[in-house]
Amino acid sequence: MRSRKARYLSFFALMTAVLIWSACVQKRMDPMTGEMAPEGKLDPADVAIDPAHWGKLYPIHYQQWKLTSEPTPAGLSKYKRGYDVGEERRDKLDEYPFLALLYNGWGFGAEYNEPRGHYYMVQDQLEVDPGRIKAGGSCLTCKTPYAPKLAKDMGQAYFPTPYKEVLARLPKDKQTLGVACVDCHDNKGMALKISRGFTLGKALKEIGLDETKLTREQKRTFVCAQCHVTYMIPKDKDMHSTNVIFPWAGSQEGHITIENIIKQIKSSPANGEWVQAVTGFKLGFVRHPEYEFYSNQSPHYMAGVTCADCHMPVMTVDGEDLTDHRIMSPLKGNMSACAACHGETPVQLRQKVIDIQDRFTDRYLKAGYAVATNAKLFEMANRARSAGKQIDQELYGMAREHYEQAFYRLVFVGAENSTGFHNPAEGMRVLEDAANHASAADMHLRQLLAQAGEKVPEKVDLELPKYLNNRGAKKLQFKPEHEVKPPTIVR
Repeated sequence: MRSRKARYLSFFALMTAVLIWSACVQKRMDPMTGEMAPEGKLDPADVAIDPAHWGKLYPIHYQQWKLTSEPTPAGLSKYKRGYDVGEERRDKLDEYPFLALLYNGWGFGAEYNEPRGHYYMVQDQLEVDPGRIKAGGSCLTCKTPYAPKLAKDMGQAYFPTPYKEVLARLPKDKQTLGVACVDCHDNKGMALKISRGFTLGKALKEIGLDETKLTREQKRTFVCAQCHVTYMIPKDKDMHSTNVIFPWAGSQEGHITIENIIKQIKSSPANGEWVQAVTGFKLGFVRHPEYEFYSNQSPHYMAGVTCADCHMPVMTVDGEDLTDHRIMSPLKGNMSACAACHGETPVQLRQKVIDIQDRFTDRYLKAGYAVATNAKLFEMANRARSAGKQIDQELYGMAREHYEQAFYRLVFVGAENSTGFHNPAEGMRVLEDAANHASAADMHLRQLLAQAGEKVPEKVDLELPKYLNNRGAKKLQFKPEHEVKPPTIVR
């Protein structure tokens, strides 16, 4: 019989062999493609938030992520040129002047720049008009990879604490770090994960889903839906932020409608985040609802296409297949993501997208100016009432309800960043409904103004220069060269 020492050495040798074998066969999986990647690489440490740390183990992915700091190719996208090579950054208020009128009264009415990319998410906030960050720590929820830690450490105080005070809690050299690896990947095995349980996790329950039971395919969309969604920032009586809530209650996966989003916004006075200067109405808002718009029975959604399929197409680098972590519109590249399923040439595919966007833009411009006209008619009605004239309150109330229904629909499709492409039929439906509500509001307003003895011109002067020039702290001026004109529609 061997001695205890001999048995111990034998066991030690066996375990060493097992560990060596395990290290040799260990492979990591690209969580987007499911492809096995090179051997012998270990997982990032738990504390790693800095993408540079991850880059030591995943250098190609890291270099792709860094490309989100570079301008995108010029001349490929007709409607999204805000950070193209050689182009000046676009402000949506210059592109769509009626928005300056409708958003006058808060930060979005001062400066509403096209975003530059994930790398710049915090920097863009620091550089934009200060009115845009008045909601406090809430504004950082989608912008910094430290948001989950901030929310956990600060509790309820995270939401109302002034933006820069919350930002100052982060390591100084990481305060401008935008979306990073840890936002989407588990740092122990690189699997996709939901990092924002305090927002998306709660919202998933509203549509009958459990974040811990999502499939890999669902995560290929939901990791994006942590931020590419709309949300409400409820206020207390002193207008301090109290939460960040996705307005999904009463909806279900694949069917989050603008109608129900509006219902949720209007369900509580706390969801009124700002006062529209032209009308005096306290309103909510709709932000970048890419997930809600695309997932509402769009052709791509119904075909099982995920966000990653289109915006992170598979690429081959040094013989390795991986997903493109530059994350941009297919229009900005060679349309390879589209070509994976569609038989047309890249030129044909690009034109097909632009044709859809042209039709959307034509309808969007018409609806936008109609809603802006409503706002000016309310201004006239309010002025007449202040002058002592009798205003029919029933007509006024009906007009306001139609106006708000039109306003929220207009904002919904305008804030969604695909210029209608993510869900063409739904985009046109929402705009048609917006136009119908605007028309009803116009009818009621003209009737009550006539009853009050006010003369209303057929074409109302929107006084756009008043809203477009000297905007915000920077006193920004209108740039007419950036205005989006009605496109020529190919029938």
